[in-house]
Amino acid sequence: MPYAKRSTLPWTITDGRAGNVRQAVALASALRLGGQQRLQLLPRAPWRWLTPRLLPGASKGFGPAFAQLSDNPPGLAIGCGRQAAGALRLLGQRGTRTVQILDPRISARHWDLLVVPEHDRLRGDNVLSLLGSLNPVSDDWLALGRAAFSSFEQLPGPRTALLVGGPTDHAPWQEQDMQALLRQLAARIRADGGSVLATTSRRTPRTVTDALLRAFDDVPGVIWSDGGDGSNPYAGLLGWADRIICTPDSVNLLSEACATRVPVGVLLGERTQARMAHFQAALRERGRLLDGLAVLDADASQAVEPLRETERIAAEVRLRLGL
Repeated sequence: MPYAKRSTLPWTITDGRAGNVRQAVALASALRLGGQQRLQLLPRAPWRWLTPRLLPGASKGFGPAFAQLSDNPPGLAIGCGRQAAGALRLLGQRGTRTVQILDPRISARHWDLLVVPEHDRLRGDNVLSLLGSLNPVSDDWLALGRAAFSSFEQLPGPRTALLVGGPTDHAPWQEQDMQALLRQLAARIRADGGSVLATTSRRTPRTVTDALLRAFDDVPGVIWSDGGDGSNPYAGLLGWADRIICTPDSVNLLSEACATRVPVGVLLGERTQARMAHFQAALRERGRLLDGLAVLDADASQAVEPLRETERIAAEVRLRLGL
């Protein structure tokens, strides 16, 4: 069927999960094509069960906004996650150039390009691999974070950013072990001086959040534990940090921490398994990740090479697609 003039702006298509949105938007922004348009899928059964394999009527299976977009497909679409892979496959059949982020678990031939982390081990002529995940962290992004949260400059140094997630299948840490490490970290900052810039996630067990609040109750700093604490100061935390400590469960958190120019440590990294263990081993090989609280003793004067894969991947996408 004939289509109207295709959109010149890339579309980012995801299921709305924060990690997937962040990666797709980061890549679209790094392409510098004048902006982007975003679409959140609303997948329905039975299509959402089998995607990216296609069933009849699949164009109606991702919600009305996608059905409308598929009637006038864009020139370029970037998706992240399994649901997006199915939606992009449909658009690709209608002439859209497609970039799928994360392994779709079926043949790579259904998309123009795939972007996958090295630890997923998918390879092919149209597959671009990176260490970690796509993210927006750059010197400019960090400067904006400092400007947006300029009051953090008044906190005593060294400032330790603490990024707390939650246990996963590939990082099954125990809550009591994390609570003990939080107490040790607070004791070190209390003894050595400095402040803490901490944030938790939706996956953080309530017992760990409570332990964090208790441990750092008398330590200078900022702790963001839910929406009731106001705007999430995450960019400010990374921007003002002199060192960063992460729990071992999130590729996105570790990738963004390692994209800064300060030392990064991981708590309970020895508990990781499979892909997460491979990822952290690669970071250690690059000298970008320290174990436990060793980051507190890192030489602050030593230059740190940030892990920034997004610009490299964007340049390759531009080259491959002739953008």
